[in-house]
Amino acid sequence: MTKRLFDDFNPVSAKQWKQKIQVDLKGADYNDTLIWNSNEGISVKPFYHADGFSNLTEMPNTKATQWKICQSIFVADVIKSNLKAINAIERGAESIKFIIPNDAVSIEDLLKNINPSTTPLYFHLQFLNDEYVKQLSTFSAKAVIYVQTDIIGNLARSGNWFSNLKDDHKLFESIVKSTNTFSLDTSLYQNSGANMVQQLAYSLAHANEYLNHLDNIIENEKKQSLQVTFQVSVGTNYFFEIAKLRALRILWNTIASEYNINPDCHIVTSPSKRNKTLYDYNTNMLRTTTECMSAILGGANTICNLPYDAIYHKDNEFGERIARNQLLVLKHESYFDKVDNPADGAYYIENLTNQLAEKSLELFKDIETSGGFLKQLKEGTIQRKIKESAAKEQEQFDTGNEILLGSNKHPNANDKMKQELEIYPFVKTNSRKTLIEPIIEKRLAETLEQDRLKTE
Repeated sequence: MTKRLFDDFNPVSAKQWKQKIQVDLKGADYNDTLIWNSNEGISVKPFYHADGFSNLTEMPNTKATQWKICQSIFVADVIKSNLKAINAIERGAESIKFIIPNDAVSIEDLLKNINPSTTPLYFHLQFLNDEYVKQLSTFSAKAVIYVQTDIIGNLARSGNWFSNLKDDHKLFESIVKSTNTFSLDTSLYQNSGANMVQQLAYSLAHANEYLNHLDNIIENEKKQSLQVTFQVSVGTNYFFEIAKLRALRILWNTIASEYNINPDCHIVTSPSKRNKTLYDYNTNMLRTTTECMSAILGGANTICNLPYDAIYHKDNEFGERIARNQLLVLKHESYFDKVDNPADGAYYIENLTNQLAEKSLELFKDIETSGGFLKQLKEGTIQRKIKESAAKEQEQFDTGNEILLGSNKHPNANDKMKQELEIYPFVKTNSRKTLIEPIIEKRLAETLEQDRLKTE
């Protein structure tokens, strides 16, 4: 059969579709009725058509079939963390992320009976020590290891360098030379309330600070193999989040070509904390499921799911098992690993990707023109812009325009949580001296939840 299925039908242009919609509206205004505007300033139309595209975006270096299920483990006890990692691998985890609080943690003991050549490992170090990182080079050449040390991210989050600007950059250089990798934790921007254009632009400007610094330090022959990792937080704006990750790859490809370095980047995602709730906590599972779906369809390499009870319970086997199983269901029962780049050719997502990339690149250029990301952090410009975006979103939540079921919509008055709090679920205030104003993560439902707790 060589005849195409729809050859017997006449094509319908975008103009014809719009005319038909206008008739069905019976006099109502097309723009006011059917077009809505996002917080990023993107006008979302009711339909998208091939007429609006001269060519479709070719996504660089993405293979949706290769995404990995990751288990995140905070290493408070080395032996217990090792056993927990082995158990997670046996039960479906394909990679492990170790969050290491200090350099007293023994890597040898932590990785006992774990094969880093078959199980990719992420080391998120909460300290700065190049000698500790060099211990990782003792593993075989086949080991797949990513070291996540982000000195600028630590400054943005805590308000201080690990030590000071000079020493931090010196150790950072040493780590990059020994590993030929560096990473950025850009999840802070989403979790603190930045809109998607800001998230992308700040991520790019954040990375550019490192690229400027390393340009004459990394040997030319190593530049094409330099591995850059982005830790990204994903929210529940389903199609926008797919487009956000696609736009990040396009933007990174653009900036990397200017430095003649590896145009591919490694994206590790986790669900946002900003929309997670204390009350009606089971809805968090629905939120994390769609967020993980966005991450997969957007082309993430690795996904660390967030347990539904992570904001108020300590690490526990049940919550982590459910989080891992959500990803296992998506991969092995929903077949989310069978198609590469499934979002390609979807006109709506293509349009969102292009708009997010263009608007983010424009903001990135403004940041660079004004002196760069570090300069704007020190001046407080980045913090102020994020606060403005967060305040706008908070107002939308407070007025019911931004809905979180079980919190500001259809709350269960009989839901009691005061006795369930194992960890403090709200922003903690701790007066201390900082070089810059830190960027603070805050959930939308915090104030509402605090009021409810008082009346239980």
